[in-house]
Amino acid sequence: MAMSMAGSGGGGRRRGRKPVMAEINVTPMVDVMLVLLIIFMVAAPLMTSNIDIDLPIASGGKSISSNAPPLTLSVKRTGGGCNSNVELYLGDAPIAANDLLPKIKAIRETRSDAESVVYLRGDKDVCYTDMMKLLGQVRTAGFKANIVIIPEGGT
Repeated sequence: MAMSMAGSGGGGRRRGRKPVMAEINVTPMVDVMLVLLIIFMVAAPLMTSNIDIDLPIASGGKSISSNAPPLTLSVKRTGGGCNSNVELYLGDAPIAANDLLPKIKAIRETRSDAESVVYLRGDKDVCYTDMMKLLGQVRTAGFKANIVIIPEGGT
C-alpha cells in the first residue's frame, strides 16, 4: 500500500505544472519608461543656465597671405520686398544680376585654389532669400563664400 501512495504523489505534481508562457508582458517596461520621461522633463529645464556675459569685441582675424585683393560681392536693397530690387557690386563696380554668375565663373578660372574665397557683404535691409540666392551662385561658380558681418557703427 505504501508503494502505491508514493507512486501517485509524483504523478500529482506533474498535473499542477503550468505550460511556459510565450508572451511578453510590456506593462513594467512602459511604467519604467514613463517614470524616466517624467524625470527628464523635470530635470531638463534645471540644466539650462542663463548667465549674462558681456563678451569683448574682437578685432583682427586671419590675414590674407596672397597679393591679390579678395573678391567682394556687396548687396544693397533698393526697394520693394523680398525677391525684388537689389543692387549688386562686384568689388566697387556695379553689376547686373544676370551677369553675375558668368563673371564670377570667369574670375574663378583665373585664380588659384588659395584665392578661391568670395566675401559676401549684405545691407541690413537685404532679405535672407536674396542673400541665399547669391550664396548659391557663388558656390556654383566654385568659390568658397564667407559672409562678412559688420557690427553696428562699423564701416
